[in-house]
Amino acid sequence: MNEKFFDLKKEKQDRMINAALKIFAENGFRRASTDEMVKEAGISKGLLFHYFVSKTGLYGFVYDYSVKYIMMELSSAVDAAETDYFALCTQIEKARTAAMKNFPYMQMFLQQAERESEPEAVEAARRSAETLLAAYDEIFARVELKHRAGISPERLVKVVEYTLRGLLTEMIREPSFRPDTYYKEAVRYLKELQILYAGE
Repeated sequence: MNEKFFDLKKEKQDRMINAALKIFAENGFRRASTDEMVKEAGISKGLLFHYFVSKTGLYGFVYDYSVKYIMMELSSAVDAAETDYFALCTQIEKARTAAMKNFPYMQMFLQQAERESEPEAVEAARRSAETLLAAYDEIFARVELKHRAGISPERLVKVVEYTLRGLLTEMIREPSFRPDTYYKEAVRYLKELQILYAGE
């Protein structure tokens, strides 16, 4: 990547990043069109490639940028002393919501990237992906989940993950999508899942 990208006005940087996040999130690496990205960002294709050289270079950049941004939000939202699983999930969603206020498709992009199969995209994101996974592992390492109400800890984690992913996928497609509205709904679902898990 051309480091002069950061010399651009912040508003233009954000437009370019948001356009890439959206198109990659909606289409995956192979089907993502740089023509759609430049149209979304309101820039020329030549400018895009001037700064990122290739689609792979752009993908690697926005992935690295997303991980750094999310890590920053996690560091301020997640209580290092918290050990309750649902409280930690709520804090993580707060961090993701904070990121989505500036970059609405950031979390969707990271979720799509987990399913990415194109070798060049996977390799471009590999180091940052390992960093993000390690951060989440560290957060949840202090949690001890037990079998309750016939639900295993493994299934509980998957149910929470699928619920939050599905909720975001559904809500972000609405023209009136607002991260704060998503967060409120996510918290409601987490509270209801906590009640079910506790068997109350």
